[in-house]
Amino acid sequence: MKSYVYLHGFASSPASSKAQYFKSRFAEHNIALNIPELDGGDFEHLTLTGQLGVVERLLGGRSAVLLGSSMGGYLAALYAQQHVEVDRVVLLAPAFDFWTRWAESPGWQSGKLSLFHYGEKRQREVDFGLIEDARQYAGYPDFPQPALVLHGLRDDVVPVEYSRTFCASHANAKLVEFDAGHELTNVLPQMWALVEPFLFA
Repeated sequence: MKSYVYLHGFASSPASSKAQYFKSRFAEHNIALNIPELDGGDFEHLTLTGQLGVVERLLGGRSAVLLGSSMGGYLAALYAQQHVEVDRVVLLAPAFDFWTRWAESPGWQSGKLSLFHYGEKRQREVDFGLIEDARQYAGYPDFPQPALVLHGLRDDVVPVEYSRTFCASHANAKLVEFDAGHELTNVLPQMWALVEPFLFA
């Protein structure tokens, strides 16, 4: 039986508005959308490897469809690259080339970065091990599965150029751009109008 999984973004949670919106839409198709807590309860020591491990344990090699937002989109692409049993992917403002952009952040102090955690609604710190771990992964994962990539033209967190670069070299990926910022919350119905036929037609 195929599993449907939504991977939330960096410093977010399963309770995010996008995650819950898609959960409701999937429920209309009588499908349970799995939304794992990707940090495993330890945000400070977050790594890509750890998050991919959460997805591995959830799916256990089963056939799956992955949706991912921002870092979750990048994770979905990485997981699809490693797992042929993934059927297709939907990437929302995927954080391609993650470590090269974040390593240059001026906010790193004593090996930690302080940032606002949207899921917990408070400041949190994350260890530089996130960047050190991320260096082993391709900035633009090369996966063959059909992909729908949705990105905002006004995204100032992950500029749309990153998705353009990826899609220009991947015939399996279709890019649709919206008049929106990184969160894409103002275009949820418009995105679903594309996601629904991509997954269920």
